[in-house]
Amino acid sequence: MTPTVLILCTGNSCRSHMAEGILRAAAGDLLDVQSAGSKPAGYVHPLAIKALAEIGIDISAHHSKHMDEFLSQDVETVITVCGNADQACPMFPGQLNRHHWGFDDPAHATGTEDEQMAVFRRVRDEIRKVFEAYAAGRRDAK
Repeated sequence: MTPTVLILCTGNSCRSHMAEGILRAAAGDLLDVQSAGSKPAGYVHPLAIKALAEIGIDISAHHSKHMDEFLSQDVETVITVCGNADQACPMFPGQLNRHHWGFDDPAHATGTEDEQMAVFRRVRDEIRKVFEAYAAGRRDAK
C-alpha cells in the first residue's frame, strides 16, 4: 500500500497545491500525495497554476478540499506549510509523522501581475527545493 502524505495549509489555494504538485512529480508512485486546508478557499489560485506550469507540472485539475475529508483515511505523514494550519491540524488515522515547513503566502502578493508572479515563482522555488529533497530522502530510505 502506498503511504499517503497530506500537505495542509489554511486556504488550500496556493502553497499546499504547489507542494502537492511538486512532491507528486518528484516522488512518482512512491507516495500518494494529497493536499487540503483548514478553511479552504474554494479554488486553486490561477497564478499557482501558472507558476507550476512554467516548470512542467499541471495542477489545473486540482480543487480546494477541507482537511476533514481525510479524517477517515490512513494518513502516514502530515506536512503543514503555514503556521495557521500547523496549529489547527488534528491527528489523522495511522499518522506516523508530522512536519512543519512554513512558506510565505503568495496569495498576499500585491502589485502588477508580473510583480505577483515574481512572488509565486520565489515561493514555488522554495517549496520545490524542500519537497524534492524530501522525496529524495524517502526514495533513499526505501
